[in-house]
Amino acid sequence: MVEQRLNQYCESVEAALMKYIQPERDLGHTKIFEAARYSAMAGGKRIRPALVLEFCRVCGGDIEAAMPLACALEMIHTYSLIHDDLPCMDDDDLRRGKPTNHKVYGEAMAVLAGDGLLNLAFETASAHNPKLPPEVQVQAIRALSRASGMDGMIGGQVLDMEAENRSITLEELQTLQSLKTGALLKAGASLGCIAARATKEQRRAAETYAQKIGLAFQIRDDMLDIEGDAAVFGKPIGSDAENGKSTYPSLLGMEKCRELVDQLTQEAIQALACFEDHEFLAELAKMLAGRIK
Repeated sequence: MVEQRLNQYCESVEAALMKYIQPERDLGHTKIFEAARYSAMAGGKRIRPALVLEFCRVCGGDIEAAMPLACALEMIHTYSLIHDDLPCMDDDDLRRGKPTNHKVYGEAMAVLAGDGLLNLAFETASAHNPKLPPEVQVQAIRALSRASGMDGMIGGQVLDMEAENRSITLEELQTLQSLKTGALLKAGASLGCIAARATKEQRRAAETYAQKIGLAFQIRDDMLDIEGDAAVFGKPIGSDAENGKSTYPSLLGMEKCRELVDQLTQEAIQALACFEDHEFLAELAKMLAGRIK
């Protein structure tokens, strides 16, 4: 059930992304759209937009109304990956088993493709939407801006860079990951609730769920960088150690990490108690906890 619905969400989001990431007319600048689509359509689980759509659904909202917000969030996530892979950042050659954007289009075009997706995200989220009142759109755009900005994902990336080649504490690592990875996952839950005009209780529960799976997701990611299969994982194994990064396994050990992933997953599922139809979200949490890529 979880894979079927996730695939449905994935297909819907990808179809919408293809429509959004197109030039209005050919002015000789279509290469930038090609570069943006290359990364946006390179696969992935589409977890963040799926959270937008599913929390909108379980809160009684209209999924179609939330689709532009889901796509905007995925555009921001994609831009962050393009920039994260650049030589000045993590300097990765592979992403999801394919050459990274700058390896195909060059560094300058990759920077611009990321910038373009960031701007397109807010153009998409703010476009006229007859199913979302303007005040709801403004609330959603503010949540998206904060999650992706200097007090969110970008702040986490700064902390990540500054943590290279030095030991950091577990508390520092948790703060780093709550911003770098957790902020956009939490935004997915928040945007779905905002689109559905959910209650405060529902939004708090949704955000708690997202925070828990976000931390479990990152711990599992750190584990896969040690024990994963590069062919399955889609990027080189051992890059964290090579870059001198403190990770959950390096601070806690692999066995403690496994226990923590299980604990966080159970806490995430418990947070869903206020939603009547939460089977998909519960199964999604379990699926992410056991992922191998």
